[in-house]
Amino acid sequence: MFVDPPAPQPLQPGETPPASANNGLPSPDAVTSWEFNPDYQRLVMMWRQVLPVLDTLTGSLDKAYQLARSRDVWDAPVSGRYVEDMTEWRTRLSLYRQAILTSISDQAADTPRWVPVKAGAPHAFS
Repeated sequence: MFVDPPAPQPLQPGETPPASANNGLPSPDAVTSWEFNPDYQRLVMMWRQVLPVLDTLTGSLDKAYQLARSRDVWDAPVSGRYVEDMTEWRTRLSLYRQAILTSISDQAADTPRWVPVKAGAPHAFS
């Protein structure tokens, strides 16, 4: 079983944009307006949409797997093959979950949380 990678963190109450680098001299160009990166926010929302679906799939397959392993439900020689098949499905689902969540997490790590308002900075979905 894998551990989920870190989730992208949404904008926290009271979180402020980074401080502008100021060398002590006032300049009209020194003031930068920042906004929370909408592409980063999309990654946060994507994580929140995908995680419950993956949890539902995992829970459903785990329940079926436990029932298939129980001799109260099925006590036939062929049941062993189905249990082996379900074990493979569980492994594949774990790998699939890990790949999806890692992809979102990695993209969030590469996407800045804050961007200047008028910057044409590259974003995750550009």
